[in-house]
Amino acid sequence: MKKYARFHMAPMALLLAACAPAGTAEETTSVPAQQADATHPVSGLEIIPVTVRSGDTVHTFRAELADTKEAQGRGLMFRTELADNEAMIFPSEPQTARSFWMKNTPLPLDIIFIGTDGRILNIAAMTEPYSLESVYSVGITSGVLEVRGGLSEELGMEPGDLVEW
Repeated sequence: MKKYARFHMAPMALLLAACAPAGTAEETTSVPAQQADATHPVSGLEIIPVTVRSGDTVHTFRAELADTKEAQGRGLMFRTELADNEAMIFPSEPQTARSFWMKNTPLPLDIIFIGTDGRILNIAAMTEPYSLESVYSVGITSGVLEVRGGLSEELGMEPGDLVEW
């Protein structure tokens, strides 16, 4: 019986040793909360800060960075939630006039077109969910910011406000 117990106890001891933290508390490192939230849990895109300066007021968003052709094509399709402090930013590379549609997008969005000087050119507010109609920038853009539908009006954002990312 001792032989049987010894063979079953050895794997248990190895399992416990593998689960124990390595080193002292000072030697163990953890990922800071900011880095742990560096990617969005649904899209997997990097999250970056984006600010919009409306007069003396600064609005800060945690924006998903859609910086690839695939990410820009997918955008916020199929998403059913977007908090007031969340957004998606679409850099324009190269800078060009842009158009967007709402295909497969169940949420109304405000689509904010940003000029080459970083200022809002125009806002397509409360876009219609699932619409295949395109909305357009009124000029060359450096990027496009999408926020929850109606939020730009609620926050007082308007053409001429400065967007930085």
